[in-house]
Amino acid sequence: MAHVGLVGIGVMGREFALNLAENGHTVSLLDRDIEKSREVVSAGSALKGELIACADEKTFVEGMVAPRSVLVLVPSGGPLDSVIESLTPLLDQGDLIADLGNSYYKETERRVTACEAAGLQFLGMGISGGAEGARNGPSIMAGGSQESWARIKGPLRDAAAKFEGEPCCDWFGPGGAGHFIKMLHNGIEYADMQMIAEAYGIMRDGWGMEAAAIGDVFAGWMDGPLNSYLVEIAAEVARATDPETRKPMLDVILDRAGQKGTGRWSVIEALHLGAPASMMQAAVEARNISADLEGRRESALLFGAAPEGRFDRAQKDQDDALKSALKHLESAMIAAKVCAYTQGFEVLRRASEAFDWSLDLAAIARVWRAGCIIRSVLLDDISAAFEEDVTRKLSHAPKFTELLNDNAEGLKLVVAQSVTGGLETPALYAALSYHNASRTQHSTANMIQGLRDRFGAHRFERVDAHGELVNGPWHER
Repeated sequence: MAHVGLVGIGVMGREFALNLAENGHTVSLLDRDIEKSREVVSAGSALKGELIACADEKTFVEGMVAPRSVLVLVPSGGPLDSVIESLTPLLDQGDLIADLGNSYYKETERRVTACEAAGLQFLGMGISGGAEGARNGPSIMAGGSQESWARIKGPLRDAAAKFEGEPCCDWFGPGGAGHFIKMLHNGIEYADMQMIAEAYGIMRDGWGMEAAAIGDVFAGWMDGPLNSYLVEIAAEVARATDPETRKPMLDVILDRAGQKGTGRWSVIEALHLGAPASMMQAAVEARNISADLEGRRESALLFGAAPEGRFDRAQKDQDDALKSALKHLESAMIAAKVCAYTQGFEVLRRASEAFDWSLDLAAIARVWRAGCIIRSVLLDDISAAFEEDVTRKLSHAPKFTELLNDNAEGLKLVVAQSVTGGLETPALYAALSYHNASRTQHSTANMIQGLRDRFGAHRFERVDAHGELVNGPWHER
């Protein structure tokens, strides 16, 4: 008899099933195509645990030890609801369904309510790490009842990525808390990927560097604060050669980016919560613009393509200038990364307060230290910063204040040069703007308040009468 069931033997489901079996668990498998389940059973025949292919829902449910725990790895939305609908009549009171997909957290809360009304338990769990993580250990962020989490945490902690022996797997709160955290993980991921793409564009279009040389730069950044999974694989992607044309792989990839919605959800939720998320927004917008390939080509004809700068001095001067420019670029990326993490964790803080989740920000950073797409050497420092003082902004923690102070000048120089050179750097620009706005003691919001009062009598606070709302003299006429 299986101790856990898994529905959905796609790429992620297949790899996660093998992961569970390798850790000694017996898993029942269910997919619309039973051949997929049988292939996984064959692939996992030498593992410690057992994988069982089931032909239908009834066999699947009856083959599990009660109370049952069913993991679902199918696309969110209609496909997930269809699975829940088909399994519910077959399950017993107290059985558990856990959604491991990228579901919108409000939909997760709806499903929690519906399942509990039917006598079932429901967990919404974000998992990160892609197919590689699913097989070798993902980062797992769970939300729902603690009772539900206690039921399934053993197998999940076994299968999760480990950081210095500690599973990157935890429960964070009720309802949609787990999926909200995964959503914000992806929002930060969007910003991080956009910054890497912008750095690539600066080196390619601004400095005339070849893809392999750009890959070497990314690889060199792994020796410092930028050490992360995304920078590591950026080096791999930049150095790769197309086996058909022998050109750099990047030169044969069409510059039209896709997205599945989690970054957009992150921006929308941040706006609802009143939290700055300008870097995520810049990344989402950049993908939207990239998708309009024909529009970009038409604009280039109408307005001229964005200029491509090049070093054109003597070779030695060019080499020295490039070394200096690369150092500034690394600094810019460090400063921007601090800003991206600061914004991401501020959204999580606002959500925790608004939804009464009591999110443990240090624990969130801990589960991101291994297995997930945004794993980074900085996450251990982020966890330590919130353990020391969870009430302050991340950028106000000594480690990150120092990183910003040491690298903000590089961010300013890179953004200034990129803007004057016509290069596309929306995320880096957003980071600089956010940093400048965050440390402006006397902002221009007084003009906004004056305008709002003038056209709508919305009133404002005076600097010499704090807390009192008044109208301006324009309303005395």
